[in-house]
Amino acid sequence: MALPTISLTSGMRANLFNLQKTNSMMEKTQLRLATGKAINSPLDDPTLFFSAEKHMQRASDLSSRKSEMGEAVQLINAGNKGIESVTSLLEAAKSLATSALSAESTAQINTLETQYGTVMSQLTDLAADSGYKGINLLGGTSETLDVKFDEDGTSKITLTGFSGNSTGLTLEEVSANEWNDDTTGGTADKDEINTAILKIETAIGALRDEASKLASNLTVITTRQDFTQGMIDTLKDGADNLVNADMNEEGANMLMLQTRQALGTTSLSLASQAAQSVLRLF
Repeated sequence: MALPTISLTSGMRANLFNLQKTNSMMEKTQLRLATGKAINSPLDDPTLFFSAEKHMQRASDLSSRKSEMGEAVQLINAGNKGIESVTSLLEAAKSLATSALSAESTAQINTLETQYGTVMSQLTDLAADSGYKGINLLGGTSETLDVKFDEDGTSKITLTGFSGNSTGLTLEEVSANEWNDDTTGGTADKDEINTAILKIETAIGALRDEASKLASNLTVITTRQDFTQGMIDTLKDGADNLVNADMNEEGANMLMLQTRQALGTTSLSLASQAAQSVLRLF
């Protein structure tokens, strides 16, 4: 025996269809309210979705470049600290040499000469310790770093090191008794000492030139950092404008859909009651 076929009345079918449609719209609105986006997948709007994705990908690439620029800034700061410290040691060495010019005994001259040698030794060690993450801008011209500004790296600046030790600055080591005058004894060899002072002054001038170069490079990099952050913000705002939802509008939509759902449920109930009234005739 075949089972009887159960069919809905046209009124119930129409109300049920409208309820399903309302529920679907409510789910979409709830998703927009939860994410804050009107376009959450390519199915919503392929053109706007992928345009926003492109903006966000570029923003992400620029963010990585900005991090690299930050590391370059720290490298420059490390190099500048090294230059400042080496300059301080050179000033101390110059003071020792100047004092030796007026020393009154061989012992005094030898003591100042020994202290001068110690300072020069520390200078070389200090220059060797001025690196940051494996790069030392005081370690010679072979120490370089390309700082890239754009996504594909075509826009960039190259930081190049210099030799900041005693050899690179053409500062000669002083041997024992070199500052003593061999002919008079007990007096300073002014020619030797003045030569050392002149070389120190030349080295200080060279360090100031290198510090000026670092300052110029630092200005370029920090300017590009600020520009890059501005571009990142612009790209993110552009992406948001393409896909973000109007929360006031979506909130109003949700209220309207809830009302429609309640009315649809009531209408479906009424349609069902109309069908049931037929049964009372039997």
